[in-house]
Amino acid sequence: MLRNLALALALALAPSLAAAQNTATADTPRAAAVQPAPAATPSTAAPAPAPAPAPADTATGTVPVPAASEQAVRYERSGNVLWVVDTLWGLLFPLVLLFTGLSGRIRDLARRVGRKWYFTLVVYGAVITLLTWAVSLPLAYYEEFVREHAYGLSTQSLGKWAGDSFKTMVIGIVGFALVMWVPYLLLRKSPRRWWLWTALAAVPLLAATFWLAPLAIDPLFNKFGPMHDRALEARILAEADRAGIEGSRVFEVNKSADTKMLNAYVTGFGGSKRIVLWDTTIREMNERELLFVVGHEMGHYVLHHVQMLILAASLLVLLALYAVHRSAGWAIGRWSRRFGFDRLDDIASYPLLSVIVGVVALAITPAFLAFDRHLEHEADRFGLELTRDNHAGATAFVKLQTQNLSTPYHSTLYKLWHDGHPPVGERIDFANAYRPWAQGQPLRYGDRFK
Repeated sequence: MLRNLALALALALAPSLAAAQNTATADTPRAAAVQPAPAATPSTAAPAPAPAPAPADTATGTVPVPAASEQAVRYERSGNVLWVVDTLWGLLFPLVLLFTGLSGRIRDLARRVGRKWYFTLVVYGAVITLLTWAVSLPLAYYEEFVREHAYGLSTQSLGKWAGDSFKTMVIGIVGFALVMWVPYLLLRKSPRRWWLWTALAAVPLLAATFWLAPLAIDPLFNKFGPMHDRALEARILAEADRAGIEGSRVFEVNKSADTKMLNAYVTGFGGSKRIVLWDTTIREMNERELLFVVGHEMGHYVLHHVQMLILAASLLVLLALYAVHRSAGWAIGRWSRRFGFDRLDDIASYPLLSVIVGVVALAITPAFLAFDRHLEHEADRFGLELTRDNHAGATAFVKLQTQNLSTPYHSTLYKLWHDGHPPVGERIDFANAYRPWAQGQPLRYGDRFK
């Protein structure tokens, strides 16, 4: 979820690149890879039961890394193909809008309806978002509903999926109206420095989005509430106190209405901060494993990872918009007649911004994901130092691997373009090996604990 948030503002410039995503930070598989393996046809039968977590080796005290199941390998391979399809589609559709002149005609319609500058932008954004959603709906239906059911990962009804998809589209329309006036107004007022001022404005916009999401957006999709197990909640709050977190809140969300996967995440900012546990995770993990998972999420708070990612996302926006500033003029000069506009501050240029931002985001993804993996690794370290329960940490990752159809290790190419978390096998290995307290060595984050 942190990575999705960090890319949110850049993707707001290119909604055709952003499919609806669940907020996820644990190890939820995502479709990605530059060179896909051949897609395998998923079976419509129920998946084979996930293997139970391997018992600890009594001689070494370590938890073995399970081999990838055949179904997990098929799921990853088909996901690779979908990543390529999604990426190409996210770049192709805006180009179609540009070179057919459709974006310009939608702008003309928006001017007739909206009349004033801001309302023209709002109408254009509503039409373009609705069109993108409608054209992308068949692919989204297969990817988010059919495929997840075929692999036995989804419990979502068709009505719930359709409702969530529609809500996502409406949020896109509202988000366009609330955000996109900023770069287009700055383009009009400061044609030479608009990209810099927009990137600076991205910092408070991202912070506000992160603050607002758990209060106004997340509850539109699932029911959030206090934990049902009050004794477990008390132990988690005691752990938060040890971690130096005051006023922490833990929420349980009914993700079993959508999925069988396991997850937990940190969200919010300032007064809206919270740790969220999926009810599927609470059901499948024992208390020690849950305390480690929550300790990992506490690490994100204590180590200020949210603030780091907001700043990193703002840097991404800066680079992407500077690329727009340097290259869009050339494209407009060459194809303005086909595009139907001759100025970048014309709202009809929106698909052009989308394409350039998408290319830059794709190019910078390996560096951004490497930073994200580093933060996740340090949160793992924090959780282990806080709980000193290596076995629970390792078995928690094993359950994430088996329940979420993950494969334990990935190629370098896959990690570069996909992994926002270290591969789960590496996390199990680290949980087994990292125990400086056993050798009397200082803890990296020991000074953070009460």
